[in-house]
Amino acid sequence: MGKIRISLLAKELGVKSSLLIDKCHEKGLTHITHHANTLVSEQAEMIRQLFQPGAKVTPTKEEPKIKEVPVSHAVVEQKKAEKTTSQAGGVKVIQPSKIVRIPKSAPTPHQQQRVVKMTPVKTYWKKKQPPGVVSFRKKEHGGEVVESKKPAVKEKETKVVMEPPITVKDLSSKLGIRANEIITKLLLEHNVRSTINQILSEEIVQLLGIEYGVEIEIRKKEAVGERDFMAEQVSTKAEDMVHRAPIVTFLGHVDHGKTSLLDSIRQTNVAAGEIGGITQHIGAYKVEMHGKHVVFLDTPGHEAFTAMRARGANITDVVVLVVAADDGVMPQTEEALNHAKAANVPIVVAVNKIDKPGANSLRVKQQLASLDLIPEEWGGKTQFVETSAVTKKGIDTLLERLLLESEILELKANPKNPARGVVLEARLSEGRGVVANVLIQEGTLHEGDIILCGRTFGRARLVTNERGLEVQEAGPSTPVSVSDFSEVPEAGDKFYVVSDIQRAREIAQERQKKERETSLAKHQHVTLDSLYSKIAEGNVKEIKIILKADYKGSVEVLKKALEELSTPEIKVRILHCGVGGITESDVLLADASDAIVIGFYVTTEDKARILAEEKGVEIRLYKIIYDATNEIKAAMEGMLEPESKEVVLGQVEIRQVYNISKFGNVAGCYVKTGKITRNASIRLIRDNIIIYDGKLESLKVVKDDVREVRAGFECGLKIANYDDIKVGDVVEAYEVQKIARVLTV
Repeated sequence: MGKIRISLLAKELGVKSSLLIDKCHEKGLTHITHHANTLVSEQAEMIRQLFQPGAKVTPTKEEPKIKEVPVSHAVVEQKKAEKTTSQAGGVKVIQPSKIVRIPKSAPTPHQQQRVVKMTPVKTYWKKKQPPGVVSFRKKEHGGEVVESKKPAVKEKETKVVMEPPITVKDLSSKLGIRANEIITKLLLEHNVRSTINQILSEEIVQLLGIEYGVEIEIRKKEAVGERDFMAEQVSTKAEDMVHRAPIVTFLGHVDHGKTSLLDSIRQTNVAAGEIGGITQHIGAYKVEMHGKHVVFLDTPGHEAFTAMRARGANITDVVVLVVAADDGVMPQTEEALNHAKAANVPIVVAVNKIDKPGANSLRVKQQLASLDLIPEEWGGKTQFVETSAVTKKGIDTLLERLLLESEILELKANPKNPARGVVLEARLSEGRGVVANVLIQEGTLHEGDIILCGRTFGRARLVTNERGLEVQEAGPSTPVSVSDFSEVPEAGDKFYVVSDIQRAREIAQERQKKERETSLAKHQHVTLDSLYSKIAEGNVKEIKIILKADYKGSVEVLKKALEELSTPEIKVRILHCGVGGITESDVLLADASDAIVIGFYVTTEDKARILAEEKGVEIRLYKIIYDATNEIKAAMEGMLEPESKEVVLGQVEIRQVYNISKFGNVAGCYVKTGKITRNASIRLIRDNIIIYDGKLESLKVVKDDVREVRAGFECGLKIANYDDIKVGDVVEAYEVQKIARVLTV
């Protein structure tokens, strides 16, 4: 049997719920007292019949009561109201007073008992009416009555347009409904608890619109995309396109010689300045050969830098896969190869360290051939070059192959257009502010250009090349360092040169607002469905970390590496991460949340160091990423619950049972194997069935208390809180050993 709520039935009939409740009471349905009460189908149909055409419906509000007097009294009142102030000209002036309407015909005895309504009437002289009030005169019984018409009521809007995020306050303003009413409706009818600033989901907003009889169109503001900036290009002519330098990325396993090989190419010594000889950041360098240029991206090879390698492969034209001839293909080599394949770019293999003993280039080719990377001499499409960073063997051949690949790709760009490209890295620099290393992919960047990059913007006040020299402009396929952004951009963000700084600011602020809204929308309140999972999470241990690093890319990579250490038992939770040194704010946050502070290639401010000592906050500083991950891993292993291992100590046979008053049953025993100790746990076994598990109360040899008795000796024992022992029972002594666990990710 179907049911319908009073509020929904009232909406269907176009009347108020209070009127519907009154009608229910008239029909004997006295249990209906609230708009949330329900009616069965037969009752609802009975109420509907009352509102069919021809049925008289009582108005919801009573008409204002009007003073009523008998006709005989009304005539007297009229005479009192008529005061003659002047008889000149036979003009009678009626002073403002209460005028009663009297029937035109003479009153009959029956009419004298009628009730005449008295209505207040305004004076007949003119007054300045407020805007929207229409005045008119009406003659009645020889006198002039001035009546005024109220302003026309504004019709209720049937359709409104709103942009997300939509709060209760926004909805109240648009619909003209009090916020308290909306909050109450959400709670009573939809079981949704909300506040006036609560962001509502689109489904709830649409549902509320239907219930209030208003069509709500949710119109999302379109984000400014790449096509909008492409429309600002100065020239799209084919004759303006010029050849640009290829962008080459070095990928491969750690310590296979990527940086050393690149170092030999650009005649610098970057690897010597890297801690542990491992590249920690993405670098971009431009090299000239035979009048042509090649741009190299050097990405780290350590497995923790997977995200950085992926970004390098996505913005590159050609990938150089570096494989050590003595090591062969390693796990990170396969990983780098997958990134290159995903980017759909040509691959050139550099078989490095060919000068080392044990080098075997044939084995490398065989291994890569099994990964669908077949050399040209074997009928494939992949070029293999044997190189050595020490003897510089094969360096020129490698460059020639790269230039050949770029000619086949026919790489072109238009230098006349506004610059656009990708952020390789960004950091806070003392004296220069926010500095971003960018790679220009299209157009030309000039000093002073307005740059929009993700949710940040600024002017290119200082542009320097990879050697630190200031340049006035930089064309396509050029890596440069740009200063003066409003905040640190994200590595991998696209940047565009725009004409108006106000537009750049508005777009950046809109993107920031959208990010905040997204984060707010992701926040979920505890519901009955999630309550049990929240309680279960209370048993999960976690290590809380505040992470600071010198580069944005380092923050991302270290954050990912630490979070991947999480297990079902222990979680690594990054409370805050950012670029720059460790400040007092970081220490205060760590103190409040019981977290540790990890710094990578940064220092701690003096005030922050003093505060950390006062609060007992631990600060760890690192220069190699895997040192940080290893120490956190060790700390997590210390938090793991140790494994319990049961070790049997020995077995004792009961040969005699003695009943001692006030003590209970005592067993005379013989230790058959191992030993029995006073503090050991014991099991009482009868016919190979365990009938009791507990502890010993006492262990004696003759009359002396002892700590242990070994095999071949007799003893007496008393089992704590248990007396049901018999001759022939076996007492097995054991202990539970705790074994430290090793973290397996």
